[in-house]
Amino acid sequence: MSFKTAPAANMAEIAALVERREVGYSLESAFYASQEVYDLDMKAIFGQHWLFVATEAEIPEAGDFVTVEIGTQSLIIVRDDEEEVRALRNVCRHRGSRLLEEPCGAIGNLVCPYHQWTYRADGELVYAESQPPSFDKSKFGLKQVHVRTVGGLIFICLADEPPADFDEVASVIEPYLRSYRVAEAKVAHQTDLVEAGNWKLVMENNRECHHCDASHPELITSYFPFLRYDESDITPRLQPLYERYLKATEDLDDVCKSNGVPRELVHELDTRETGFMIMRLPLDGDGASFGIDGAQVCKKLIGDSPTPKFGDLSLHMQPNSWFHMLSDHVIVFSVLPIAPDKSMVRTTWLVHPDAVEGEDYTIEGLTGVWKATNDQDRALVEKAQRGVTDPSYVPGPYALVEDDVESFINWYVGRLRDSLEPRRESADRLGHLNAVAAQ
Repeated sequence: MSFKTAPAANMAEIAALVERREVGYSLESAFYASQEVYDLDMKAIFGQHWLFVATEAEIPEAGDFVTVEIGTQSLIIVRDDEEEVRALRNVCRHRGSRLLEEPCGAIGNLVCPYHQWTYRADGELVYAESQPPSFDKSKFGLKQVHVRTVGGLIFICLADEPPADFDEVASVIEPYLRSYRVAEAKVAHQTDLVEAGNWKLVMENNRECHHCDASHPELITSYFPFLRYDESDITPRLQPLYERYLKATEDLDDVCKSNGVPRELVHELDTRETGFMIMRLPLDGDGASFGIDGAQVCKKLIGDSPTPKFGDLSLHMQPNSWFHMLSDHVIVFSVLPIAPDKSMVRTTWLVHPDAVEGEDYTIEGLTGVWKATNDQDRALVEKAQRGVTDPSYVPGPYALVEDDVESFINWYVGRLRDSLEPRRESADRLGHLNAVAAQ
């Protein structure tokens, strides 16, 4: 399926779109459909900021790798012989051939399929046939990009100089993640879902649960749809559910206090370069997991979870990821743009390394709720994409309970404004010089 794209926009027109964006309102159509805006997104957002790409559990042994496509760029995330996580450009230094096509696997060395240049897993070139005596292999290792791990989650940054606040963010979120031992977990299942919608619509949809009550019947048997609500937001229809939420919140407070684990909300989605939010939420029903009515979906608890009723540790990271960590399993999500009107959502389910499929869990039981939820969200995103490309579309106001959508858009617009600033300053100087010359 292909949607009509917006008229071409030059940088001056995009800058004008950014400047007239009204706080509290959705973006204009071009942000969701223009090829030029998409190209700028790939440069200013996905080319400059920390991106979640995988978990350490996906590359448990030396030589294990996954490949990741970010726009036209391909990366190899690999664990080298010293057990270090590396992020290498998937481009041979000889004549540019793609090295690996497989989405995942294991290698001893990286051997180019074209002319057999050979690299160690850390990117060092060790073999290149028919080169002159003066050839210096040390100058032709694979290009590397910045990579960081925190709590078993792997982030990369394609920029020459990545945002400097990642260490500070990591120091905040790592204590929340520690008890889940994600790096030691086992990948139980992974899906890639292509959605016919702009990546920002995918992220906006994730950043609110205003739609959950009407759209996610499986999820809301366990998940309270009160993300960032306060008592004034509760309608009479929601009051009984909200009272259950308050009781479950008290119980979760007691569990966290007795086990010395952090519980507090940290909300910095649009106040720093590496925007994030982390919070521990209670669950409805049994209060254990994302099974129907809050039921546990894996008999073996993950990491050091002290009790099945450990809530949902919810982490949001700008610009492309969110995470749910339960007592019995962990789910990680990443969004990667494919085109102005197409995005890929990758979902990975992790369990205790000793959990046995068929005994401790089943794939359907583990994944059923979120497979349904992902597909429901796909349909919503695709409806939104069709709507924002309709000529009658104009930006609409966010609801009071959609403040995290506003935070995401505010962060995004701020990053575009930063990337456009040098052009704006140059244009201003040129305008001033022209005005002087005309006098």
